[in-house]
Amino acid sequence: MHLRVPRPRSLAGQLFGMQAVLIAVVVAGYALFSYISDERQAEDAARRQAMAVARSVADSPSVREAIGTADPSGTLQPYALKVMKDTEVDFITIMNPKGIRWTHPDRTQIGQKFLGHIERALKGQSFTEKYTGTLGESVRAVTPIWASDAAEASGVGGDDRIIGLVSAGIKIEVISKRVQEQVTALLGVAGGALALGGVGTYVINARLRRHTHGMNAGELSRMHDYHQAALHAVREGLLMLDGQYRVALINDGARELLGVGASGVVGDSVAELGLPAPLTGALLSSEPRVDEVHLTADRVLVVNTSPVSGGERRGTVVTLRDVTELQSVMGELNSERGFTQALRSQAHEAANRLHTVVSLIELNRAGEAVEFATAELELAQALTDQVVAAVSEPVLAALLLGKTAQANERGVELEVSSSSRLDDGVLPESLPARDLVTILGNLIDNAVDAAQGSVGARVSVTAYTTDAELILSVSDTGTGVAPDDTERVFERGFSTKPSGPGGRGLGLALVRQAVHRHDGTLSVSAAEGGGAEFVARLPLHAPVAGGRG
Repeated sequence: MHLRVPRPRSLAGQLFGMQAVLIAVVVAGYALFSYISDERQAEDAARRQAMAVARSVADSPSVREAIGTADPSGTLQPYALKVMKDTEVDFITIMNPKGIRWTHPDRTQIGQKFLGHIERALKGQSFTEKYTGTLGESVRAVTPIWASDAAEASGVGGDDRIIGLVSAGIKIEVISKRVQEQVTALLGVAGGALALGGVGTYVINARLRRHTHGMNAGELSRMHDYHQAALHAVREGLLMLDGQYRVALINDGARELLGVGASGVVGDSVAELGLPAPLTGALLSSEPRVDEVHLTADRVLVVNTSPVSGGERRGTVVTLRDVTELQSVMGELNSERGFTQALRSQAHEAANRLHTVVSLIELNRAGEAVEFATAELELAQALTDQVVAAVSEPVLAALLLGKTAQANERGVELEVSSSSRLDDGVLPESLPARDLVTILGNLIDNAVDAAQGSVGARVSVTAYTTDAELILSVSDTGTGVAPDDTERVFERGFSTKPSGPGGRGLGLALVRQAVHRHDGTLSVSAAEGGGAEFVARLPLHAPVAGGRG
C-alpha cells in the first residue's frame, strides 16, 4: 500500500487563503474598533443631548414662573413629560436647591430626594455624570436654574441666586441599544465587504495560477535560485531591455562592463545610464547588431543585440564581451608586425647596399666601397642617435624607430622634434608602457595615413615632460581636420578614409579612451605647416581616488 503524499498547495492557493484570512481579520478588527468607538461616541452624544435639554429647561421663563407658585409640580410635571417626549430623553427632573424633586417620570418619586450629585450645580456649574438612580444607570446632566437671566449672565454663583436645579438623562441601556443597532449594520456591511473581497481575491489568484502554471512556492523558489545562479555564472555581460527600452534584467558582468552601480539600474531607461552615444544608439536600435565594437570610458566591448518579438516588440536581449585586453594585444601585435616589415625592408635595403659594396671591391674600388659603407652606417647611426638622444625611454624609443622605418617605406618622413626631451625613468608607474604605445602609436599611424601622398609628406613627433605632465604631440602635412569635426574625429567609426576590411575610426577612439583613463586631455588643432596637430597631455601623478575615470 502506497501512501500518497499530498502536493503542496500552489502559490496562488496559499495567497488566496492568506488574503481571505487577512480580509477577515481586518474586517473583524474594524468592527471591534467601530463598536468601541461608537459606544464612546454614543455616550458623548448622550451627554451633549442631556446637557442641551437640561439647559433649555433651566432657561425657560415658564419654569422660573412655575417655581415661584405654590404648587410647582402641578405646572412643571406636564411640561417635563412633554419635553421628554419631544427630546427623546429618559427623564427630566426639576428640583429645588435642596434636591427635592418637583418632577419625575415616576410620579411616586415626586417629593423624594434626587439620587445624584448636585454640589457643583449649587455653585453655579453645569456638569454631566454617570450615575445609578431610580431608573437604573444613566448618563445625566445637572444645571442650575437662576432667578433671572441677568443673574445667570453675571456668572456670580451663590445659593441665593439659584432657585432650582434641572437634571436630564438617558439610560445606559438605551445608549447600548443604539450602539448595537449601528454595529449590526456595520457587521452587515463588513460581511458584504468580506464576500466581495473573497470573490475578487479568488479571481485574481485564478489568474495568478495561470501565470505561475500552477507551481507552488517551493518550485518557484527553486526556479528563481537556478535563474540567479545561471545569471551570475555567465561571465559575459547580459542585458535585457523591455519594449520601452528600460532595463528589465542585468547581470554582474554587464554592470561591470558598462560601469553602472551595483544596485538600482533595473527599471531605468537605457538613455539614462550615461553610456557613450554610439553604444546607447546601438542598444536603442530595433535592428539586430552583430559583433559591433564599442568603447566605454575604460573598455572595448563587442556588442550583440537581438530583438524579442512575439507578434509585437517585447524587448531586446544584449550580450557584451570585453575585448579590451585583446585589443591592446592586437595593437602590440600590429606594432610587432610593423617592426617585422620594417626589419624585412631594412634587410632588403642592407642586402642591396652590401651588393653595392661587394661590386665596388670587385671593381678594385675599395676606397669608394669603404666611403659608401661608412656613409650608410653614419646615416643609420645618426637616426638612432637622434631618436635616443631625444627620447631615451626605451619603449617609446623603440616605437619611434620602428614607426620611422614604416613611415619611410610609405614615403613619409618621420622626424622627432629637437624640442623633445624624455629621459629614461622619468615616467611613473601610473603610466604603463602599453598605454603610451597605444596613444603615441595610433597618433603616428593616423598622421602617416593623413600625410601620405601630400607634398613634402612629413610627420613631426614631440615628446617632453613638465613638472606636472607628459606632453605628446604629433603633427602632419595632410589635409587637416575640419573645425566641425574636432570632436567627432575621436568617435568610434569616424574616418575621412574609405573603410577597410576591419573597419576604420577605432584608433583615435582608443587614444581618447587611454588618455581619459589617466585623467589626461586630448585635443586637435591646425598645424603650422598645414595638416593637423594632435596633443595628448597626461598627468605624471596618479589621479586622486574618486576623480574622473
